[in-house]
Amino acid sequence: METDYQTYLSLLGRFKKRYSFAIYAYCLMPNHIHILGEPKIPPFLPKFMLAMNRTYTEYFNKKYGKVGHLWQGRFKSKVIHKDRYLLDCFKYIETNPVRAGLTKSPISYRWSSCVARTLDAYDPILDTPDIS
Repeated sequence: METDYQTYLSLLGRFKKRYSFAIYAYCLMPNHIHILGEPKIPPFLPKFMLAMNRTYTEYFNKKYGKVGHLWQGRFKSKVIHKDRYLLDCFKYIETNPVRAGLTKSPISYRWSSCVARTLDAYDPILDTPDIS
């Protein structure tokens, strides 16, 4: 599973550059992914998600001898204005592993942006939102 998470993060870094997508928070869970981000070119959002989902699914299916879709249904997206709701989204995403019983503290969960954001540690995937 660790290699799968590393592969997903590597793809996330690659495709965020290709599709001009800023990533502000993320959390990789065993059965789903949360990404809080912003397409710098709005029509690129579906292209970014298609590239991510298709490439990771191909990797996963090849590795585990599976076929077909990996994710159930289309990705979900919402417009988030840069206000209190944005902060709530950060909290929701980064505390997801605690709610799921995977860890007692979001800081101890390796596969999210929480450590980098709260301890100001370097994470090449993360961008800083312009909240002005």
